[in-house]
Amino acid sequence: MNKAIYLALGVNLEGKKELLGMWLSENEGAKFWLGVLTELQNRGVQDILIACVDGLKGFSEAINTVYPNTQVQLCIVHMVRYSMKFVPWKDRRKVAADLKAVYGADTLELAEANLEQFNEVWGDKYPHVVTSWHNNWEGLTVFFDYPKDIRKAIYTTNAIESLNSVIRTAVISVRYSHLIKRRLRLFI
Repeated sequence: MNKAIYLALGVNLEGKKELLGMWLSENEGAKFWLGVLTELQNRGVQDILIACVDGLKGFSEAINTVYPNTQVQLCIVHMVRYSMKFVPWKDRRKVAADLKAVYGADTLELAEANLEQFNEVWGDKYPHVVTSWHNNWEGLTVFFDYPKDIRKAIYTTNAIESLNSVIRTAVISVRYSHLIKRRLRLFI
């Protein structure tokens, strides 16, 4: 049976990252996350100002059930990756640059104008990409409510992805350490 370790990472008011917990589960549905959020609340997490999520169906609703005042930001990096699935290699660099003009804009108004420009350039060729950004626009633009110098920390799940990578490396090292030791003995 395959299980995964799921993490919750918080950033406190001083800007310090804190691992809030690790959970082992077979899947990460909205019901699972509702349980995690309820546990965090029971352990003393009183409020979440903003949460960045990867777009899992029902995740935003689970967050707002336990923490109704939380703003939920969809991860821009995940959205760009998803968009690139519909774009052939020959256009990916240009499409990615034009999307960066959208989420990298200084203001929400400029981002909206850049999305319309993106639609004019790419809409006929990649309608699913444009539709996806339009359909998720409200969740993709929450970070514009915050100062520019902290937006990147808000609009991406990179911090938790990085922590996942470190844990994955450690687990693999432990899992295969006996094989590495055996191979090293061959050279000694």
